[in-house]
Amino acid sequence: MTHPRNTGPMRLSPRCGARTRKGTPCQAPAVSGKGRCRMHGGAKGSGAPKGNRNALKHGLHTAEARAMRALVRQLTKRTREILDDL
Repeated sequence: MTHPRNTGPMRLSPRCGARTRKGTPCQAPAVSGKGRCRMHGGAKGSGAPKGNRNALKHGLHTAEARAMRALVRQLTKRTREILDDL
């Protein structure tokens, strides 16, 4: 196949190793030095963040927070009992 542009290096470059949703291999060229194309994680900054940020705890279910909520419930219940007696 002849083409006016120089497409030889592009056609001979290594292909992305990812699979498409159809199950066929991705036909895009891999990013240099990587095994994936820019759409499948070869681009700089793509992929999951470093570390496991999803594992960070917000503190809602710590022992201290549960104890504080139990204390507030007890105080609220006792306050209602005192107000009902008045």
